[in-house]
Amino acid sequence: MKLDAGTRLGPYEILALIGAAGMGEVYQARDTRLDRVVAIKLCAEQFSERFEREARDVAALNHPNICTLYDVGSNYLVMEYIEGPTLAGTIPLAEALATGAERIKNVQCIAGKLKQAHTDQASEGRNGSQAQLSAASLVQRKDMNTAQSSGSMAACAGSLQQSA
Repeated sequence: MKLDAGTRLGPYEILALIGAAGMGEVYQARDTRLDRVVAIKLCAEQFSERFEREARDVAALNHPNICTLYDVGSNYLVMEYIEGPTLAGTIPLAEALATGAERIKNVQCIAGKLKQAHTDQASEGRNGSQAQLSAASLVQRKDMNTAQSSGSMAACAGSLQQSA
């Protein structure tokens, strides 16, 4: 349901369409009661369970980096309008997903190697040593009594420096 500039939605006067996605449209509007600019997220259908859950979640949050929820209508949310560029296209989605997946894979690998190193140490009775992670993502044993490192026990594909 597209709204034209000048259309009234309760006490809100639509100024412009900001964007649209699967759940509906987002409009810049003016709150005629308080004379302030707001953002209105209009649901494509009647208030769905997901939309209601989003309203409750946003209302429960209070953080400077999260917009404030001002009002809830039958099929819309009224939120703080934040001036500035959109985030669309800031980080290409495929790149963000690939980078995130690679980091998760590295963390899982490192955690597994550290767990194995600690398990090996415990079974060998080496209470005076620790498993440590080097800058190149190598898990090493360090003898705490002599402060010397033994050889690398395992390496993960990639390094923390590459994924950071």
